Amino acid sequence: MEVSGNQPASNRTGEEGNHSSAFSHFEFCQPSSALLLLFLVAYAAVLILGLLGNLSLITIIAKKQREAQSVTNILIANLSLSDVLVCVVCVPLTVTYTLMDHWVFGALLCKLTSYMQSVSVSVSIFSLVLIAVERYQLIVHPRGWKPGVLHAYGGVALVWFFSFLLSVPLFLAYHLTDEPFANLSLPADLVACVESWPSRTNQLLFSTSLFLLQYLVPLGFIVVCYLKIILCLRRRKRPAGRRREKQSRSGESKRVHATLLAIVGTFGACWLPLNVFNVIFDWHHEALLGCHHDPVFITCHLLAMVSTCINPLFYGFLNGNLQKDLMVLLRHCWCWASRERYENMVACSLHTEESKGSLRLAHLPTGVS
Repeated sequence: MEVSGNQPASNRTGEEGNHSSAFSHFEFCQPSSALLLLFLVAYAAVLILGLLGNLSLITIIAKKQREAQSVTNILIANLSLSDVLVCVVCVPLTVTYTLMDHWVFGALLCKLTSYMQSVSVSVSIFSLVLIAVERYQLIVHPRGWKPGVLHAYGGVALVWFFSFLLSVPLFLAYHLTDEPFANLSLPADLVACVESWPSRTNQLLFSTSLFLLQYLVPLGFIVVCYLKIILCLRRRKRPAGRRREKQSRSGESKRVHATLLAIVGTFGACWLPLNVFNVIFDWHHEALLGCHHDPVFITCHLLAMVSTCINPLFYGFLNGNLQKDLMVLLRHCWCWASRERYENMVACSLHTEESKGSLRLAHLPTGVS
């Protein structure tokens, strides 16, 4: 799953024979002011909410981890960390490049940006897989093998290593070129950050593998895990007891089912449009050329970034073990903000009274005739 498929005209090129033809359809397009403003506001909201939600979750978990180590908290913190990386790396540079239609960040960042975008997305998705595995073991096989703290740290390290390794071809493929702007009456120093592959076969092989490994396979695995969890909870016999207790347990079970289905549905829905966009662009890029390319890409990319705001909601704020700590953190922040406002008001009042006193003194009669 590539999140930087926003290069002007075509960011994926194959052999030299296809290289120039891929750029021959290039059009320098400028989105309307209203559409531009809408995208900027939406991205700003996603960036702020994603950073606040995930950083709050990391803060809470770091505090709890000092008290007692938890496998679930380690995995959720890793997911939040990867989502922070997605917000920081994927949003600002991708939006800037898409809207400017040329690259201004230099050759090194051309390679590193796409590489780190792929790494951060991979870590985020594989973290969801680890969380699904941990929940599956705890619920479906409660008496079987249970992942420990060392297993959690080992899984996190493996996820990062595999993500770095998986994205290496992108680092090697990206480079700067002025070819898209060669036939346009634009400044001569404009360049684009694009992919260049030894052959179209290599390009399609990598992009298809990335689609499978970063989306289709993880999504299928998560769906299987959560379906088995739901079936297990439905089959599990509950001991006879009072009616109110049965109703409470039934309500809790329904809440768990709804949460699990929402997690899978949200993951699939958020990342599906961007993956479909990339697949179409890789296999038939002419279908997405022209001035409609950027708005379509930004819409798909924005929807994928929304997942960074939703993950903290599902894995943290709806988690009963973390809700109390979250409320304490929010109350602390609110009290701090209120205290700051109060101190500012007091300072302003004192300054006003001081000013009034100065004015009164200035108008006192001097007694000199």
